[in-house]
Amino acid sequence: MMFCLLALGAAVMDTEDVPLLEREAQLASLGEYAAEARCGDGRMVLVGGEAGVGKSALVEQAQRDLPDASWFWGACDGLFTPRPLGPLFDIAAKLGGELLELCRADAPRTDLFSALLGQISEPGELRVLVVEDIHWADEATIDLLRFLGRRIRDASVLLIVTYRDDGLSATDPLRIALGDLATQRPVRRIGLAPLSADAVRVLAGDEGLDAAALYRLTGGNPFYVTEVVQSGMGEVPTSARDAVLARVSRLTAGAREVLDAAALIGTRVEFPLLTSVSEARSAAADELLASGLLAGDGAGLSFRHEIVRRAVAGAIPPLRSGRIHARILGALRDRGGDDDARLAFHAEAAGDGPEVLRYAPAAARRAAALGAHREAAAQFERALRFSGGLDPAAVAGLYDGLAAECGLLDRWQDAADAQEQALGRWRQAGDRRREGATLRTLSRTMWRLCRGQEALAAAEAAVSLLDPLGPSAELAWAQVNLGSRRLNDGQYEVAVGLCRRAEAIAKSLGVPQVLSEALNTQGVALACLGRDWTGPLERALEIAMAEGLQEQAGRAFANLHVLYCSELRFTEAEPYFADGVAYCDEYDIGTFGICLRGEHTGTLEMLGRWDESAALSRELLAGSQASPVNRINPLLSLGKILARRGQPGAQEYLDEAMRSADGTTISSYILRARLARAEACWLQGRDADARREAELAADASTDDDGWECGMIAVWLRRTGSPRRPLGELAEPYRQQIDGDWEQAASLWTQLGCRYEAALALLGSGAEAALRDALGIFTDLGAMAAAGVTRQAMRERGVRSIPAGPRAATRAHPLGLTRREHEVLDLIVDGHTNAEIAGQLFISAKTVDHHVSAVLAKLGAPSRGAAASKAVRLGLAGTANTQA
Repeated sequence: MMFCLLALGAAVMDTEDVPLLEREAQLASLGEYAAEARCGDGRMVLVGGEAGVGKSALVEQAQRDLPDASWFWGACDGLFTPRPLGPLFDIAAKLGGELLELCRADAPRTDLFSALLGQISEPGELRVLVVEDIHWADEATIDLLRFLGRRIRDASVLLIVTYRDDGLSATDPLRIALGDLATQRPVRRIGLAPLSADAVRVLAGDEGLDAAALYRLTGGNPFYVTEVVQSGMGEVPTSARDAVLARVSRLTAGAREVLDAAALIGTRVEFPLLTSVSEARSAAADELLASGLLAGDGAGLSFRHEIVRRAVAGAIPPLRSGRIHARILGALRDRGGDDDARLAFHAEAAGDGPEVLRYAPAAARRAAALGAHREAAAQFERALRFSGGLDPAAVAGLYDGLAAECGLLDRWQDAADAQEQALGRWRQAGDRRREGATLRTLSRTMWRLCRGQEALAAAEAAVSLLDPLGPSAELAWAQVNLGSRRLNDGQYEVAVGLCRRAEAIAKSLGVPQVLSEALNTQGVALACLGRDWTGPLERALEIAMAEGLQEQAGRAFANLHVLYCSELRFTEAEPYFADGVAYCDEYDIGTFGICLRGEHTGTLEMLGRWDESAALSRELLAGSQASPVNRINPLLSLGKILARRGQPGAQEYLDEAMRSADGTTISSYILRARLARAEACWLQGRDADARREAELAADASTDDDGWECGMIAVWLRRTGSPRRPLGELAEPYRQQIDGDWEQAASLWTQLGCRYEAALALLGSGAEAALRDALGIFTDLGAMAAAGVTRQAMRERGVRSIPAGPRAATRAHPLGLTRREHEVLDLIVDGHTNAEIAGQLFISAKTVDHHVSAVLAKLGAPSRGAAASKAVRLGLAGTANTQA
């Protein structure tokens, strides 16, 4: 039987009996959005607020205000590792039709999404979809919301989404998803704040309670207020849990037994299941309904708020809790339950290891197929907690599954730990083929952890172990992986040969994953050899997309973007970045999504969009998810920008980048890190250190790439080194080395690389060129480079050298200009970019640049974080007294 989770109340109260205070503006907005949707201008409304603030009560009131609309409810459940797309299945149960048939047929999620969109987009009445509590959502549900947010704009649909916004970190997946959704045209936001002291006084009514004390006790949270009012001040401690348990204590023993079972079943409780688990009598159910702890809709019972359920569940003694979970598991199984995630949860809570091992791996595989890789990893971890009695091969398979999911999430140390465990057990089982396969995946993991020598050793061991066993998919995988490792030490022809052998095996055995990987790696090797690489990589992406190969598609997007960027073909790189990020976010492929964003920080830096680059770099580095190799690009981008601006912290970022680059043993990483350090030293006047770093970069170079050779050549020249790199230089660099500074600057300008153009002009020594360079550096905010230029002008006897930034701007504690501080004040006040543009009479694009600059200077990953920091530092509202 399908596990349905329908509408969840936000407080233990009947919202029709309790006045809905201080929500007039929010209800008016919902009414306005419903009217727009009714006219075919679809809307998604994000309703956020802390737990118990009344989100569900608001939506329930809106439903009463719109009785002629068709309402469909779904919710995410916080009880267990969620079944992917749970809310969609809830809605399907009411919507019926093709969607329900596809759900029952276990169809792919793309078919489910399309069916839902098709049915709700049919002409006619206004359809309102409610998805509650997405702070518990799985990745597949978040992807569903992204899908709908981009496509309901021309439908008569109002999609209301509720979530808790308290306790979300800057890198929380939900906050990132909400940021993505907010950019869609149909999306609107509604925030709910706690009640004022006056509203609490109204709710206190004639109960004889001290309204001021009640407000201090609850902070105005409607749920807490209602609980305390109904329980009485004399019995209520300082938390909702105590308030709930105080009311529970008044129930009869029979009602408490039923309530305990209901709490462990979940927020939504089906009558037949509850009856089989607790032998519920109608009198006990009536008592619970009368108490207000549960509500009924004729088909089952539901807790009016998750806090209530958790409070009750947390008070059940462990032994009794385990017995109830065992009964729930048995009842679900007897009724033909097919929700593996739910069954696995109850099995674990019951301590039933065999049943955990029966359901958790199946739940993991289903979650992975739907792109919910966090849930898949959690299910593999659940199974492994009960794997003590399994044979070594079975345990190894679970560890391999966990490692694969961790790899997609960029949790590479966890992947390495799992692979080491799997490797030992495959050896114990004597399965050489699976041992070789795990060695191959361990090799890839070691590279991601910047442990290049270990990666190479594992790659070679995998091929040596598998080659004598004859052609197989495992051997082809191992050959491709060894080819990737050969790229690291410049053996590009060897890499091509390995990939072509793997390609032949993949074609003969019909393994599209290996074929895509082989073409991908082959394309990278051809690029390093200066040959045409676009064909193999485009084919790799084509195969991955056609076959639904998420990991291979993510890697193809990333490598296409990286290679176009490496040749400064930014216009051609942009579609692969945009499409690749969207794809990786949709399918929760963290590794390649972070890789794409990290490479993009370098593009933004090259194009002079430093504030955007710095903000994105800080965002990527602030999270704990990025692997060491994925941190290198944002570390370099942020370190270079700080060094050019003369701001502190550059060396710390560049040092970490250098350590990781050395660990990879990849020449391109090493030389770029060395050259970034050379530039930082040069800007500080440390010429000897700069020369040494440039020469170490030259030592790391192993190929004839014109752009890399050009970078090395100009920095060797700039730092006074007598050395010259071998190989042909890319045109802008060749012009610089040949002394045609003007032509070099022109070429850099055409490419959009203004900082490089200014460096070329700086090398000419001519006064006009130096003035042009100083203007560019000043405009970019490259104060350290501007200082070098002024010194060069003084040494050449130039007079009337332009001064630096205004003294008032320099005096600002964060270096904000007056305009930037005005923008910061408006951010603190909660204004959108469009509203800021209107108030300051500037374009929205200009506002975007100012906001990026503010975030970068405050070191804040988001607008909210910037506002909080401004308030904390006492900078808010001081634009008229600061520059």
